[in-house]
Amino acid sequence: MENEIEMIETNKTWELVDRPSDKLVIGVKWVYKTRLNLDGTVQKNKARLVAKGYSQKPGIDFNETFAHVARLDTIRTLVALAAQKGWKLFQLDVKSAFLNGVLHEEVYVDQPLGFMVKNKEDRVYRLKKALYGLKQAPRAWYEEINSYFTKADDIIYTGSSKALMMEFKTEMMRQI
Repeated sequence: MENEIEMIETNKTWELVDRPSDKLVIGVKWVYKTRLNLDGTVQKNKARLVAKGYSQKPGIDFNETFAHVARLDTIRTLVALAAQKGWKLFQLDVKSAFLNGVLHEEVYVDQPLGFMVKNKEDRVYRLKKALYGLKQAPRAWYEEINSYFTKADDIIYTGSSKALMMEFKTEMMRQI
């Protein structure tokens, strides 16, 4: 839980503000997941802070939702081409990806249980970036990654040069 809060604060996801009287404040909850090794032993326990997005109202808390999905035939073609050419493939798992999506709407959430700011328990967080569970989180993340790829003038990188692939990976990690 402390790691999750640290990641949220490092990403400047929110700011503590007075509770607005004219805006809905969305609750948050902790979701826990245990990741196992192949032999069934515990690899790590993970806690994620999730907004209770089901309480959001269209047109008030969010304007549109979005869930971009890669086409399976596109992925298969890319993998087949890389295999045929003997190219290396890399998968990047962007840690806490949705925490990078910038919000355009004014969204407020309660302080999470166990992490209330002392003597400021009546305040709430105004989100600058998305939290998991928000209706607009996938769209906000997609806009952020799409903006990066547009600036990089490419959508997918693959090739025979390991050095260029590593440069891309390093740049992605720096940007996102």
